[in-house]
Amino acid sequence: MQQPGLLGVLCSEEGTMSSFRALTEVINAHGLFCSLYADRGSHYWHTPEAGGKVDKENLTQVGRALQQLGIELIPAYSPQARGRSERMFGTFQNRLPQELRSHGITTMQEANRFLKEVYLPEHNGLFTKEPEDTASAFVPFTGHVRDTLCVQEERVVGNDNTVRYKGLALQIAANRHRHHFVKAKVRVHDYPDGELAIFHGPRCIGRYQSDGLPIKQEMSKQKAA
Repeated sequence: MQQPGLLGVLCSEEGTMSSFRALTEVINAHGLFCSLYADRGSHYWHTPEAGGKVDKENLTQVGRALQQLGIELIPAYSPQARGRSERMFGTFQNRLPQELRSHGITTMQEANRFLKEVYLPEHNGLFTKEPEDTASAFVPFTGHVRDTLCVQEERVVGNDNTVRYKGLALQIAANRHRHHFVKAKVRVHDYPDGELAIFHGPRCIGRYQSDGLPIKQEMSKQKAA
């Protein structure tokens, strides 16, 4: 059994949402893992003093999500501590731009298609080796990580039965569980693809497009229920 090959995606900027997208891809493809060795970027850690120790009690959104999944987040305090990954980054930085240029690829969408369909399969075919221990280090995961690997923020429902989030007024529709949620504490989920949702405890009470408009499919499901 070969170890899982590399996965990757190009994005305009590394941050919380791009980390969620990458983690989702890995977990969906292989399952849960025990730990993540990461740099001290602000999307992974809060660091009270520049260059100092990270605050392991004040979690970022990524830290909170990993904790919910039972994955340990380990801070790296020097590039040398992540030598293997740093060497891999160097390989990508030297080879991938040349490959994109030779194939006439100029957009991020085209580059990501090439990365997924051509470059990474070839890379994994060349460099993946048989592990000494054939048992997988990944744990099968049958759940849906979408509502964990997202930004979660608490809100209180307003008198007009709406939730304010990022300048939007998310209207909560009446459903069979209760007529309104005025003054109730709810949780907004902000997904990497731009969609939004509102949860009251474990129950989703509304899903929305990035512009705040309700997703009609979700509304029709609630009415049918």
